[in-house]
Amino acid sequence: MKSLEIIGYKRANLDKKELAKIREEGSVPCVVYGPGIKEQIHFHSPAILFRDLIYTPEVHMVDLNIEGEVIQAILREAQFHPVSEVLLHADFLAFSDEKPITMEIPVEIHGSSPGIMKGGKLEMKSRTLSVKGLAKNLPDSIPVNISKLELGKSIKVGDISVEGFDIMTSSNVTIATVGIPRALRGKKAGEEEEEI
Repeated sequence: MKSLEIIGYKRANLDKKELAKIREEGSVPCVVYGPGIKEQIHFHSPAILFRDLIYTPEVHMVDLNIEGEVIQAILREAQFHPVSEVLLHADFLAFSDEKPITMEIPVEIHGSSPGIMKGGKLEMKSRTLSVKGLAKNLPDSIPVNISKLELGKSIKVGDISVEGFDIMTSSNVTIATVGIPRALRGKKAGEEEEEI
């Protein structure tokens, strides 16, 4: 899995005035917690460093470089302004190479569906799946093959197999469906009437 570096600077003052000042200066208040960290570390990072982490469908491990101390982490939560959608706060979860972590991994569609070739439309129901495993075993994406997907049929989580990590999302959850367009539905019904 890809990783990127975010440089941070510790902050001791946690009052609202200080938070507003940090945001005005173009930085994002952050916190990191998890295994190997005795107390939460409050820090701030330049907002521009979050572009490749948040505004992308890809997932990344993060090397947090907080004043020279490097902590491996994943982004656990990001809070945005309700109107401007500016990033207001980021929570990071530190992890160790020996303990499994849980995170959302994007689904990547492969193959050509016979249902789509007949005029059906691919409908994505789940764009990410929750997985658990050691960081070194987590993939950039989970491949889903749709080459056997007919009109009106679906692929569920239980239909895919993976190695080295576990999928935590329920096996009954639908990943993708080939929908039957209205025009084809009418045509199908007409054909059935002719057969009668």
